[in-house]
Amino acid sequence: MASARIWATPIINARGVAPRALSPQASYVTGRHYAYQRLPAFTYMRYSSSSDSSGKSDASSTTSRSSSSSTTTTTTKPSKRETAKGKYNLYGDNWEDTADFAIKSFSDLPHEMFGHNQHMLINYDLKEAMRLMLRQFNAPIVYCFAYGSGVFPQEEAGRSISEADFRSVHPKPPKALIESQKGAPKMIDFIFGVSHTQHWHSINMKQHRNHYSGVASLGSGLVSRVQDWGAGVYFHPYVEVNGMLIKYGVTSIDNLVTDLSTWDSLYLAGRLQKPVKILRDHPQVRLANQHNLIAALRTALLLLPPDFTEAQLYSAISGISYLGDPRMSLPTENRSKVDNIVSNNMVHFRRLYAPLIKTLPNVTFLDNCRLDDENWVLNPKANSRLQQDMDPSPRGNMVRRLPPKFRSKLYFQYQKKLSLPKEEFNKMMKASTDDEGKRQGGEFEKRIAEDDPAALTQTVRQVIKQTVNWPSTVQSLKGPVMSGWKRTFRYLGEKYAKYKKGSDAEAAAKKTAQSQEGSKESEKTKTSEASEEKKE
Repeated sequence: MASARIWATPIINARGVAPRALSPQASYVTGRHYAYQRLPAFTYMRYSSSSDSSGKSDASSTTSRSSSSSTTTTTTKPSKRETAKGKYNLYGDNWEDTADFAIKSFSDLPHEMFGHNQHMLINYDLKEAMRLMLRQFNAPIVYCFAYGSGVFPQEEAGRSISEADFRSVHPKPPKALIESQKGAPKMIDFIFGVSHTQHWHSINMKQHRNHYSGVASLGSGLVSRVQDWGAGVYFHPYVEVNGMLIKYGVTSIDNLVTDLSTWDSLYLAGRLQKPVKILRDHPQVRLANQHNLIAALRTALLLLPPDFTEAQLYSAISGISYLGDPRMSLPTENRSKVDNIVSNNMVHFRRLYAPLIKTLPNVTFLDNCRLDDENWVLNPKANSRLQQDMDPSPRGNMVRRLPPKFRSKLYFQYQKKLSLPKEEFNKMMKASTDDEGKRQGGEFEKRIAEDDPAALTQTVRQVIKQTVNWPSTVQSLKGPVMSGWKRTFRYLGEKYAKYKKGSDAEAAAKKTAQSQEGSKESEKTKTSEASEEKKE
């Protein structure tokens, strides 16, 4: 029997549900447990290998899924070519060429383990408490994830607070929630993916009328139309379900898949680019989100220099959805939010993106990083170094593989920058649309990649801002309509408190740095004076 290696992956069945851990082991992450699934050694060989090392493309082959699945699983003899396209590789790259977002079941995904990097591993009891909360809704929820600081801490645990103070936020919290949030109780954020929004609101309004503002009195049709404004999400903040204070946003599966696959608004896609806990999975969303994650990785690479660290990469990815967000330019958000998210969730970011990094031919870890090395994978203090190939050809391929709507906006910016005639540009755009399956960058993509790195970074950031700004602004403006003025003012008050806390911490850090700098200068002056006295 083949020897076994251990990789921290949840044991998830065909419906995307992770059952109770068979042998939980404490990790470096305080208060969390991970389940391990043993994979054969030959599985890991293909699992961790890079994509086509020739650098021509990170998705140049379009091997059909049917032929790749024809080999029986009992055969242990490795294939001739140990690449990311091997049958047992969990994150192979040829799925990008043949993706069908209209799939109906998990069996239609490229392979059984596809997208398992999306499933974060958190405390089992907390996960079950959140799943139990979902059962309190009669309206059908087909996809759901929990996100934000209520599930994934963005700061070190502060002082302990009394049970009464904790219950002022969560009236009847489960024990797992108390242990997870410790001295900083926070509202838990959810996104619900539903099939038919008007029907869903109609059922939910009958059961939970107190979750809605006065607009619900005008019927589910108007509620559904309000939802469609902006990024297509209807939020219900500060509602109590099963003893927990939650905020849930409702969106359609179609809207979610569209944003993940095209970056239409980056509103939902941006949330899923960071660690989230998926509580109910959906095959179309899992496939589209894998596109979203690898697109976020490629975009971050376009923003980064040749050499960088894991923390810099994950910060670039996390910052994508905040560029252009009006909350970041107003006193309603902690300015250190991105740094806080990354520094407190390195293990989760590594789980989400390290396997995808291994499939790209133009970026590599400089340190010895193996996906089956627990000492690295589960170490929150590790910050490995990476290097990317700045050659225009592979970078042009990355540009060509960006989500279509986002890519079109980038093309338009470079049409103006390169002064391309309108007819020539329109012809090029039509050819691009007609040949959407093409994965190789052409001359225009290479010209974009050849631009000065600083100028390219500025242009990509500008396109991100254009994509994010309007949908995020509309979502913010429709807050009072969705939740009423009372809840809106409460939300803004809490956001301002976070902003103030972050500003105070930033000012204190700056003052400390200046004090230390002054001490060094003073010490240097004293040393210089002592030296002069000796000479005299």
